[in-house]
Amino acid sequence: MAQGRGSVMKCMAVTLCLMVCLKTSFAATFTVGDASGWSFGVSTWTNGKSFKAGDVLEFKYDQAFHDVVVVDKGAYDSCIVPPGAPKFQTGDDRVTLKKGDNYFICGFPGHCAGGMKIAATVA
Repeated sequence: MAQGRGSVMKCMAVTLCLMVCLKTSFAATFTVGDASGWSFGVSTWTNGKSFKAGDVLEFKYDQAFHDVVVVDKGAYDSCIVPPGAPKFQTGDDRVTLKKGDNYFICGFPGHCAGGMKIAATVA
């Protein structure tokens, strides 16, 4: 009887691992701004795109001139970087999307107002 329970537990563990691997393998990666990268005027880049939770946005930019800040809707609309907001600064940042609304701005003065911001609604 104990041997049967062990086999069931092993089978459940393998099934769980496969489910996690399959969920991860179906995530898509999107380069923000496509060939132009994270740059001015990118705010309409998300139009017509469908995102799912777990998809990845890749922000490519010159780190001497830009960054990526994760913000809420209020900060997105006002182009203000809140204290303690998560900030990326490597020039090649990968951010996993969560379900709901996801907002990103460039924190350099004037860049967000120049259209360096995106909002992604995620299913």
